[in-house]
Amino acid sequence: MTKNKLELIFNYLDEILPNVGTELHYSKDYELLFAVILSAQTTDVAVNKVTNVLFSKFKTLEELSEAPIEEIENIIKSIGLFRNKAKNIKESAKILLLKFNGVIPSKKEDLLTLPGVGVKTANVVRAELFKIPEIAVDTHVFRVAKRLGFAQLSAKIEDVEQLLRKKIPVERYILTHHQFIHFGRYVCLARNPKCKDCKLISLCKEPKKNI
Repeated sequence: MTKNKLELIFNYLDEILPNVGTELHYSKDYELLFAVILSAQTTDVAVNKVTNVLFSKFKTLEELSEAPIEEIENIIKSIGLFRNKAKNIKESAKILLLKFNGVIPSKKEDLLTLPGVGVKTANVVRAELFKIPEIAVDTHVFRVAKRLGFAQLSAKIEDVEQLLRKKIPVERYILTHHQFIHFGRYVCLARNPKCKDCKLISLCKEPKKNI
């Protein structure tokens, strides 16, 4: 990808999405972590609905660690994989209290020891809570990166992450990550992308364009 194409993409994203950030609701660090765990294969809107109830009922890590698993499941049952997610939240709360004194660790290797935390979740938490430059590849970033030519359409998630790290300036990692998510969520949709409204259509690698 040429420098001119990169500038075109970044300038456009800065124009339409200048100050975007996470749409997950949280007031405490661990709430952000659990919200990201819950967001796997689920929309942020759906997550915010259940976390509003979950964090109101169980107001501390201690309460979450001691909460009956059935109660957690009942609160989050409207989202996908709720049984596994309920278990992961309860177990992660216990580990955070026992191993990390109730503080979310900033090191990736520590975050990855928590149940339900993979590379994507760890990257999101590090970027959001600690402002550590990270690129997290969710379904929107994955799709947008390939359509805009950062990676081949056949590329795997780990390949896309590495290519984005090489092509995006480090100082733009966090902002561009959020811009890709919002762009994919509201413009470059999976099934019905709003191609007519997109000034980057000439760069799109998708064989079927909604124009």
